[in-house]
Amino acid sequence: MARIDFLREQVARAERLAKAILDQQTAERLQAFAAQCRAEVQVLSFKTAA
Repeated sequence: MARIDFLREQVARAERLAKAILDQQTAERLQAFAAQCRAEVQVLSFKTAA
């Protein structure tokens, strides 16, 4: 599995968990993790396109 695919999978998982979790702090951390992964996906996508 390519790194970019792994990151996209992590984004999806983190966002699903964030919606299902009642603890606000944990949900915020999961959303932050998803944002970090999404940013890395953008960087990797840019590098492969160039």
